[in-house]
Amino acid sequence: MNKALKGILIIILFISFFEAGLVSSYTIVTSQAPDVKGLIDLQMETIGSIFSQENINSVVIKEPSYINITNKEDFTQQLQNQSGVDGVDYNNFTICTYDSTDNDQIKINITAYGYSAPTSNSNSLVISGTPDYKIIAIGSANNTYDGYKANLDSITIVSILKIYNPNSVDVGNSQNNNTTEVRY
Repeated sequence: MNKALKGILIIILFISFFEAGLVSSYTIVTSQAPDVKGLIDLQMETIGSIFSQENINSVVIKEPSYINITNKEDFTQQLQNQSGVDGVDYNNFTICTYDSTDNDQIKINITAYGYSAPTSNSNSLVISGTPDYKIIAIGSANNTYDGYKANLDSITIVSILKIYNPNSVDVGNSQNNNTTEVRY
């Protein structure tokens, strides 16, 4: 017999023994007659979801496409409002997507840098020139004739990371027992 035919026969036997075991174990566990069509449909849905386009895209590593948006001012204001930082660096944020840029609507990944409010200590005002926070967010953007326009209602903050800055001034209040001294 041909080797390919033997291989196909072994695969068919394996699948049939697997299915027989599944049906018999279902009968033992539930003490009911198995719904063979339902079990096969469940297996097909599970296998289909494993090999769906979304899962394959998340497994296959590909380079993101960096995009520019046309509504930067509104976008940075929305990021500032949602994140609670004092300001977002308008010129230093990155927007990328793993979706095809040919689509009308794409999912976007946002990385931005934020600043904390200016602090004062002993009649001096401390304004940091370096960002204090890294903001990671997701959202969506729509393809328009001018370029991509971020959908402001879709922006969701994933995380806000405090950036360590050894040169910043300590403004913690060590006199009050309810607050802790914070050095960053």
